[in-house]
Amino acid sequence: MNIILLSGGSGKRLWPLSNDIRSKQFIKMFKKPNGDYESMVQRVYRQILKVDKDAVVTVATSKTQVSAIHNQLGDKVGISVEPCRRDTFPAIALATSYLHDVQGVSEEESVVVCPVDPYVQDDYFTCLKELGMQADKGEANLVLMGIKPTYPSEKYGYIIPKDGNALSYVSEFKEKPNVDTAKKYIKQNALWNGGVFAYKIKYVLEKAHELIDFSDYKDLYSKYETLEKISFDYAVVEKEKSIQVMQFSGEWKDIGTWNTLTETMEEPIIGNGIINDTCSGVNILNELDRPILAMGLHDVIISASPEGILVADKEQSSYIKPYVDKFEQQIMFAEKSWGNYEVLDVEKESLTIKVTLNPGHKMNYHSHAHRDEVWVVVEGKGKTVVEGVEQTVSCGDVIEIKQGRRHTIIADTTLKLIEIQLGKEISVHDKQKFKLD
Repeated sequence: MNIILLSGGSGKRLWPLSNDIRSKQFIKMFKKPNGDYESMVQRVYRQILKVDKDAVVTVATSKTQVSAIHNQLGDKVGISVEPCRRDTFPAIALATSYLHDVQGVSEEESVVVCPVDPYVQDDYFTCLKELGMQADKGEANLVLMGIKPTYPSEKYGYIIPKDGNALSYVSEFKEKPNVDTAKKYIKQNALWNGGVFAYKIKYVLEKAHELIDFSDYKDLYSKYETLEKISFDYAVVEKEKSIQVMQFSGEWKDIGTWNTLTETMEEPIIGNGIINDTCSGVNILNELDRPILAMGLHDVIISASPEGILVADKEQSSYIKPYVDKFEQQIMFAEKSWGNYEVLDVEKESLTIKVTLNPGHKMNYHSHAHRDEVWVVVEGKGKTVVEGVEQTVSCGDVIEIKQGRRHTIIADTTLKLIEIQLGKEISVHDKQKFKLD
């Protein structure tokens, strides 16, 4: 099974756990059987491999998410990087071209496209596999998954099938309706459009060449910024006459707000917190090392991270985005391919951060033109390379790095250090990378 996972967006509706770099799908909030926590993308990836251990998974995403994907999923997953945001049709065209031209997948093979962040059980991925197998038959150019509605929702578009069978040809599509109209659609066996579909690679490549002048993946990538912003639904689905829909009636939740997310939490508290017995419907998600105490509250979400603190009525939490957009603040936490960092203190001419490197990982070999750095190792063992000179480091060691000097650090064990950046122009863009011999 070939799967393209669409991973986009900044997920500001889950602030303060999400930010412009750390989207909602990377927040570890789902409890695994062993008691650890995993993110949406980790959960979906694990479920895919459980249903099909040989599945070829490609994540279509932006540059800002690549490090987090490698950190959470490793290097086996394929990544189709979008140079900029151009909506779902360009993203899917680029990912399909990546599979064919870079990964060498035959144009006769089928691909299943789905969002990276649904809350579903294993039967969903069994249905995805069946979706791909149906596309293999070539009875239709597109095979959609239609979610059986559980209520007359105004949030989703609707697929009207020609009959009520589990597999049917599509009669028509309907835009997001009001509640009364949704009730009428449901009486016509209408299904929610969850943005999940399958096709043969050659079909989407043909559609892409019809709408875009390009030769191959590299050419498409180089022209990506010039492409029109257009959705796959508008560019392809609404114009295609040969479409089937496969009905899915299992559990399916679109986790886009705090309210819907708390419905999936197995326990009311993640992190350091206490809820007393006068509370009801209260959830705490705390990433800070300070305790949170809730008393006498009802239907409230409390969330704390280095980015900020949210205390909100659950229903009101759905309207968070315009308020978060007003904040102008530095990114305080981010995952990298080698580990993560958390900003501890921001001053006019200094920045203090806590860096955690995973065992066997290293930073890029790089230099800064406008700042000095001081590293204090507080846990673990590893080595530094400064201007080609290696030095073994462990807890208590201090490394001073002047501006312009090439440097990196390599972790033998989990390695934690406090990094102090000093300078009048401290910026994430002040970085030049080099090859480490």
